[in-house]
Amino acid sequence: MINLWGFPNIFFYVFFLNSSRSLYGDVIHDKKTILESLKKDDTSFTGDGYVSLSIIYLTFSLFNWLTPSFIVFTGPRVAVVVGASINIFFMLTFLYPMTWLLYTASALLGFGAAILWTGQGALLARCSNPDNISRNSGIFWALLQCNMFFGNLFVYFAFQNKAHIDEHTRLMVVVVLSAVAFLSVIVLLGLRRVPDNSEMGDMDAEIPRSAWSSAWYASQSAAKLFITRDMMLLTLPFAYTGFVLSFFSGIYGPSVGFTQKIHETPKEYVGIIGICIGIGEVTAGTVFGILGSKTVRFGRDPIVIIAYVIHLVAYLLIYLNLPDNAPFKETEDVSYIDPPEIWVALLCAVLLGLGDGSFSTQIYSMLAGVFVKQSAAAFAIFKFTQSVAAAIAFYYAYHLGLGIQLGILVIFATVGTITFCFVELKYKQLAKSEKIEESEK
Repeated sequence: MINLWGFPNIFFYVFFLNSSRSLYGDVIHDKKTILESLKKDDTSFTGDGYVSLSIIYLTFSLFNWLTPSFIVFTGPRVAVVVGASINIFFMLTFLYPMTWLLYTASALLGFGAAILWTGQGALLARCSNPDNISRNSGIFWALLQCNMFFGNLFVYFAFQNKAHIDEHTRLMVVVVLSAVAFLSVIVLLGLRRVPDNSEMGDMDAEIPRSAWSSAWYASQSAAKLFITRDMMLLTLPFAYTGFVLSFFSGIYGPSVGFTQKIHETPKEYVGIIGICIGIGEVTAGTVFGILGSKTVRFGRDPIVIIAYVIHLVAYLLIYLNLPDNAPFKETEDVSYIDPPEIWVALLCAVLLGLGDGSFSTQIYSMLAGVFVKQSAAAFAIFKFTQSVAAAIAFYYAYHLGLGIQLGILVIFATVGTITFCFVELKYKQLAKSEKIEESEK
């Protein structure tokens, strides 16, 4: 039987994350954005989406190192609630458009996202064991990625046939999304208390028990974990997830929309691209959620290798289908497929989501399974590395052609898959040795 340790809460959290991603993703990556419309209506407002995004990623990266200490004080339940509440505050700032408020809220959002992601990772680890961690990671990922459906559909219908997002529409979108987010926080308050299964190591007796000392120790523990060989190897697949996240969330959809010869109205397909990516993500999470008990016996490495192959196929098709200058502006250029095919673009979107979902569920499974004793530190390192890579990718995305961007993804996918499998094989051998030792006793 599935342990419903918080699935209703996580389900509403999915809607909450959908709210944040839908609103802000549309703000940044679509011409018809709330920020651009605000600038037209209020000349005193000069807020820039890319500046805001940079602030978010910067603070997100930095605060990830402090989240283990924060969770020592509050516990993961409180951390998740606080992080979700900060996200609501960020959305509400769109009701009072002021440049300084946007940037301040962006900095706070980075902090909120750091404690929220690390807190939910710690909860996942505490509520799982080696036998069900793959299943729980898959189910969590599938529910999380449902935002790709709800978010794209809601924003599509809200902004349909609007070249300018008027004040009434802005108010409606922000109020609805904020209300759903607030409801999610109410549900998150119902998360049950889960015993802490972390441990400080062999020197427990020498560790001070005060809250401040424990928090300082948690910070030191995260730094020490980061420089271990296994974690340093895992930073490569962590970084890859950041690069690919930026690609499918901010580059691929607009690239299809800018390719004029792919369809008579290519921009209409940008939202559908997001839905197709969501189909792939949810499919991966659902499959590994349902089959988690079966796939875990073979290990995580076969799934990661399959995800690697899926992404290589997607990158090749994208390279053949879209012109090199597609990420920058509207273009009449073509690539090797002339004219470019919209069905190929949609297929690639599904493959991107399927590969990313497969890769990410196995990373979550490893962190919550192998590093269960240091789950908060492990997830903080993961999100730190991922967010730094995503920030780098967003920077070079508007300077490098599509071909070079795909080349970077192929390189990091290759080395990331190799290092992940290396670490996974090590722990499979350790687990096998432990079983043999137990059987001999």
